[in-house]
Amino acid sequence: MKAAGVRPELQELPQMRERLSFLYLERCVIHRQDNAITIQDARGTVHVPAAALSVLLLGPGTKISHRAIELIGDTGVSVLWVGEQGVRFYAHGRSLTHSSLLIEKQAALVSNTRSRLAVARRMYAMRFPGEDVSGLTMQQLRGREGARIRTVYRRMAKQTKVEWTGREFTPQDFEAGSPINKALSAANVCLYGLVHSIVATLGCSPALGFVHAGHDRSFVFDIADLYKAELSIPIAFELAAQNPADIGAATRCAMRDAFAKSHLVERIVKDIRALLLGVAVDGTSQEVEEIEVETLHLWDEKRGGVQSGVNYQRARDDEDFPEDELLEGYGDTAP
Repeated sequence: MKAAGVRPELQELPQMRERLSFLYLERCVIHRQDNAITIQDARGTVHVPAAALSVLLLGPGTKISHRAIELIGDTGVSVLWVGEQGVRFYAHGRSLTHSSLLIEKQAALVSNTRSRLAVARRMYAMRFPGEDVSGLTMQQLRGREGARIRTVYRRMAKQTKVEWTGREFTPQDFEAGSPINKALSAANVCLYGLVHSIVATLGCSPALGFVHAGHDRSFVFDIADLYKAELSIPIAFELAAQNPADIGAATRCAMRDAFAKSHLVERIVKDIRALLLGVAVDGTSQEVEEIEVETLHLWDEKRGGVQSGVNYQRARDDEDFPEDELLEGYGDTAP
């Protein structure tokens, strides 16, 4: 074991697949002892090796020391500040992955009309299992989705005996809505919060959407729409039928419990990777790639990428200097 305060080498850290899943904490104090973080509450103290973590979700009532954050940063753990069970997204530190693969793929796919349409069709196909949407235009897909959601609303209204006159709400005035519309708004905000947390954790851009556009959370809305008919809409109608005194709070608690029960975090991670890595820039399907822990190279307009940390001026001027000789200090950008 390395001495406390000594930053581990990249190759010494466990691979992403070898680490624990997301660790959610609330109402506790987080410190550091050697190379582990300590989690303390009224029941006692638990030690967790920092290198075994992938994502740390800090919920309400958590306090964390500077030394703990230092260790977490050195071991490549992603930290997010969230509401209860991730129902709100407040802020995040570094992303879980050191690779830029996902965001580069996302930017490339969304910048090409053919590949953007291919990803959008995949998103709609996930909502219409067993149906072929490969030949539909975006206008046709939107029409099919609108009909599907209206059907879900009507079915849930009939099932729960909740009066339904349509989705009507004022974003700036939550209390002005009907009970069912308030429940739907609260449920969707919870879903957006969890999705935003995962998008940030994976290093994707929340702004680069395929169906939605022009908003800094466009991709968040894209992904969240995959689960509304399954989670937020049924939960909202069930809560509206119960008519609790504080329907907003009751809905948030119900969504929190549903996230944990349905293992939604794991599903969202898999779905995002499949959507971004399973489509080539020409719109065709491809195998889902593995993401490397850390890759750093220099962009080249002809070769795509060349080795970093090389003094290319010296390599060109001195024939005896091998082009792949590394400078002292990996990634040194000094002239």
